[in-house]
Amino acid sequence: MKAESTSIINQVLKEINYVLHKVDERQIDQVVNTIKKDKRIFVLGFGRSGFMAKSFAMRLMHIGYQVYVIGETITPSIQKEDILISVSGSGNTKSVLDLTQKAYEMGVNIIVVTSNRNSQLAKLASNLLIIPGATKNGDGVRSIQLLSSLFDQTTHIVLDILCLKLSLRNHISNEEAKKEHSNLE
Repeated sequence: MKAESTSIINQVLKEINYVLHKVDERQIDQVVNTIKKDKRIFVLGFGRSGFMAKSFAMRLMHIGYQVYVIGETITPSIQKEDILISVSGSGNTKSVLDLTQKAYEMGVNIIVVTSNRNSQLAKLASNLLIIPGATKNGDGVRSIQLLSSLFDQTTHIVLDILCLKLSLRNHISNEEAKKEHSNLE
C-alpha cells in the first residue's frame, strides 16, 4: 500500500481494517474456550509485542482472571495446569521461543499470538491466533508503517476483543471491571 501525505490517517485505518478482517474469529473463540477462571494465565512477549501482552494481562485482571507477566519479579513458577500466552509477530523471537519451548516441554497449554503461522513458535501452540499484520521481518500484510506497528496495533485490538468476549461470557460488566482498576492513580 502506498502512502499519500494528505491521507496517512486514512491509510493506517485502512491497513488496520484490512488486517482485522483477515483474523479468523473462530481462532479467537477457541482461545475464549481455553481460558477459564480456574486456570492461572501467564503472558510472554518482548519489545512492543511485550507491551501488547502486558496490556492484555491488565485487562484480564480487570475482568477477574489470575494473570502474571513472565519476567516480572512477583511472577510465580509456571505449572503444567497453567496457560501461557506467547506474543511474537515474527514467531521467531529467540527469547520468546526459548521460554515457550521450556513451558511446552513442561506440558503447559500454549496459546501463540503471531503473524507467522509457519514460525517455530506457532509449532508449539495448542491454540494459534494469527494476526497477519506486518512485522519487522516482513511477515504479514505490507504496511506503510514502521517495523511491526501494524501487528502491534491489530494485536492490541484483537486481544481487547478477546477480553470483551470473555467478559460477556462471564457476565462481567464495565462497572465490575472498573472496581478492579487501579485506585492509586
